[in-house]
Amino acid sequence: MGADGLPALDLKSLPGADDTFRREFSNGLVFLARENFSSPSVVISGYLEVGSLDESPEQAGLAALTASALLRGTQRRSFNQIYEQLESIGASLQFSAGKHHTSFWGKALTEDLGVLLELLAEALQQPRFERGQVERLRAEKLTALTIRDHDTGSRAIMAFNELVYRKHPYGVSTDGYKDTVPGLTPAALRTFHRQHYSPQGMLLCVVGGVKARSAARQVEKRLGGWQAVRRRSMPELPQLAPARRPRQRHIRLAGKSQCDLVMGVAGPSRSDPAYLEAVLGNNILGRFGMAGRIGDAVRERAGLAYYAYSTVVGGLGPGPWQVMAGVAPGDVAQAVEIIQKEIQGFVERPPGRQELRENQTNFIGRLPLQLESNEGVAGALVNIERHQLGLDYYRRFPLLVGGVTREGILEVARRFLHPERMTLATAGPDHPGA
Repeated sequence: MGADGLPALDLKSLPGADDTFRREFSNGLVFLARENFSSPSVVISGYLEVGSLDESPEQAGLAALTASALLRGTQRRSFNQIYEQLESIGASLQFSAGKHHTSFWGKALTEDLGVLLELLAEALQQPRFERGQVERLRAEKLTALTIRDHDTGSRAIMAFNELVYRKHPYGVSTDGYKDTVPGLTPAALRTFHRQHYSPQGMLLCVVGGVKARSAARQVEKRLGGWQAVRRRSMPELPQLAPARRPRQRHIRLAGKSQCDLVMGVAGPSRSDPAYLEAVLGNNILGRFGMAGRIGDAVRERAGLAYYAYSTVVGGLGPGPWQVMAGVAPGDVAQAVEIIQKEIQGFVERPPGRQELRENQTNFIGRLPLQLESNEGVAGALVNIERHQLGLDYYRRFPLLVGGVTREGILEVARRFLHPERMTLATAGPDHPGA
């Protein structure tokens, strides 16, 4: 323990500016690497600046379908050849699209890094979007959307987002809808790829048993010649006004035994100066131990919930600060009342000194565990580049966490959480008050 009673970490074991290699190529691609020669494997992770914000509402799901189709065949390899190549070396590679970015992740033995980068470069620059593969993917997506439509948790989250983010792109499903996905043709994917896929603003991170400069040369060989396209800027997010009154919606799903509820507000973005106070405060409210105060009140003491917790989803925009719970239909009203009571207490009084200290200890103490693997370090480096936190962020993290005060948590709670005008979405059988 340090002099302040918080865990004393070996900061040199954490990623820092002195052992993280960073290079920006002429085409705008940013490369990060950290060496770990105790590992025989290597992880690649990163993103491109293209996501569902680049698609029209009529083509909702286009970014996600395009990302899913990248490995379904390139100009040089068929779908089967790609996966036979990956399986032959025991490697993995995957893509996914979010609101702002299309992300990728892969893993292989160090000796096969070149193969992994070759497949990544081909998928990004030369996807085929062959009709049969796109139709097969589209059918899989429609099946997944049908399953989603009958899932109480998914429907509650969708209803919550639609209420909180009205007339805002965060209210639109990244996966699209059953009336938009059928219109996503191979031609639409090709156009989207041509207009938006570019190395400008791209991040590629390599962590593992390879020299950083050697990895940089391999990346430059395969992606350094990819020319940036002239693409329009990602649209600015519209201002999101706080709710002036409570909003509520129930999605009736017959034949279900449980209701899922989501209650909350639009919270801080990752760049908000109060983000750390919000995350640490939320840990107290609904994460720590058996899901914090909310889990203790709703699940442990009242015995009402199958699960109950809260989360802050801080990203490039105002992600939600929300409570989620699964309860019997007849217990929804009581569970909501208890949750509101806990939030009311959270915005009226600062957390206790011991409560704050326990959560600070938790945040600092778990950091080395999160960064003990190549995957963990790669995720951390992607995080600091995405949000421009600085290469020394994780070495500063213990001091930042230790500097959070009870009054700071109370201030951010009062800024965002207003129990009397929160949004509530439920999905499942009808319940009293629905």
